[in-house]
Amino acid sequence: MSEAIQPFEQSPREETSIAGAASLIALGNIASRVLGLFREMTIAYLFGASGLVSAFEVASRVPRMLFDLLIDGLVSSALVPVFSELAERDRSELWRVAGVMLSLTTLLMSTMLLVMEMGAYQIAWLMSGGFDAQLLQTTAHLMRLTAPAVVFLSLSGVTTGLLYALKRFTLPAFAVAIFNASLVLVALLLTGWLGLGIESLAVGMVVGSAAQVALQLPGLRDARLHLNVNLRHPLLRRIVRLYTPIVLGLVISQVGIVIDRNLASRTGEQSIAWMRYATTVVQFPLGLVSAAIAMAILPTLSRLANTSPVLEEKDLGTHTVAFAETLTRGIRMVLVLILPAVVGLFAIAEPLIMLVFQHGDFTAYDTQQTALALRLYLLGTTFAAIDLPLVFAFYARQNTLTPALVGMLGVGVYLVVALAPSLFRALHMTDLVLANSAQLTVHAMVMLWLTHREVPLRGYGLEHTLVKIVPAALAMGALTYFVQLQLHAYFPGGTILDELCIVAGAVIAGCSVYGGLLLLLRVEEAYTLLALMRRPFLGWMR
Repeated sequence: MSEAIQPFEQSPREETSIAGAASLIALGNIASRVLGLFREMTIAYLFGASGLVSAFEVASRVPRMLFDLLIDGLVSSALVPVFSELAERDRSELWRVAGVMLSLTTLLMSTMLLVMEMGAYQIAWLMSGGFDAQLLQTTAHLMRLTAPAVVFLSLSGVTTGLLYALKRFTLPAFAVAIFNASLVLVALLLTGWLGLGIESLAVGMVVGSAAQVALQLPGLRDARLHLNVNLRHPLLRRIVRLYTPIVLGLVISQVGIVIDRNLASRTGEQSIAWMRYATTVVQFPLGLVSAAIAMAILPTLSRLANTSPVLEEKDLGTHTVAFAETLTRGIRMVLVLILPAVVGLFAIAEPLIMLVFQHGDFTAYDTQQTALALRLYLLGTTFAAIDLPLVFAFYARQNTLTPALVGMLGVGVYLVVALAPSLFRALHMTDLVLANSAQLTVHAMVMLWLTHREVPLRGYGLEHTLVKIVPAALAMGALTYFVQLQLHAYFPGGTILDELCIVAGAVIAGCSVYGGLLLLLRVEEAYTLLALMRRPFLGWMR
């Protein structure tokens, strides 16, 4: 019995390492999400929630879809686990495999670039057939301008996976931030000073994606990379073998996105713009919390999962226990941080949207519709937050087939929920948003069940944490809603300062109550967060 619990003597060190990595990633995510909000604020100010914004959303979605399909899923499901193993064992082999991956990525994505340039109108019609002829032409024009971004986004993704495997989190953590900053600067420069229209956003996207690559290159200054296309490298075959099962799920997922955008284009030309702005707000806590923690625990999960077949049964048991403890620790931290964010955003949706977006060409009606979409998206946000660590847990165990199959199920749920109301009436934007939340909920619940079957999660404090934080989050939400109602009476002017006072006052009150309740209820993660916040301050004092 004592041997079984021996590894837990080092768990505080492991927890500190994971929490520190997550904090660094979260810091980069704070910068990227803040700049991402500023990016959307800039777009809303310049172009409102017009059909032009919907056209840019569709055009910019295509490079991102190709990146998600061919690179992003590959990074988390195969590259990080394989690169992490090589980083521990053989650095020279790591550089050889990385060189092959960068070469193949450049070749493949350059081909995709040519396809986008030549078939822009056909792709635009497939994505947004509900647009009128003029808006469809604009979408195709923007797609040709954004196409080069697919090469830079993909190279940045592979570089990010390599740096994460080396546990060099700083530069990749700020890659998205530099992308958003570049897009904002280019858009303001080209639109404000040179009078360019919506095309400024497309140019900004290409510049931003190139800046991501340039930012991360210093992190590989000790790398001995040689570009070559060696299709027979054994580890390349292993990467392909790990990634092949997930391709089907990703293809189905991307088909779902195409269907979603096509259906949304038929509910009004502004619907995609409203959904875009609402999604931006939802992605803020998801990127800040779920993505940061999931990426921080992935290398550790990969190391714990890659056990040697010669290990004794008791050692395999301790690895399984450590794996489950690391995963549940990550999920608990996600829940502690994401629940108050979801409840708080639900309570102050309209004043928040008004503060962030209702300037320039963005109208009060746009605020109302965006807030409605936001609240419906939030119904599935908590499930989306815990889903990512669960998916990464399967990737760490080099099981990419199961998440792919569950992803197919999720797309099926989306299509059923989205299309069912159209049997009785015209399709609405809200049908699509609700379908998205249903998809995320079912996906997370199935992934949790499957994970528990392979690696039992009971006994690691997950239920105990939920029992404490759910009532704390609900109490916080009720107070936040009440405070923002009261503040409306004191700040009725509708100015930016009034809106800021309402939102800030409600958020401060809600966070104070939630934090106090966590400490009162002795939630372990609250003390971990306090220790992380004290560390930089104590270092500065010294």
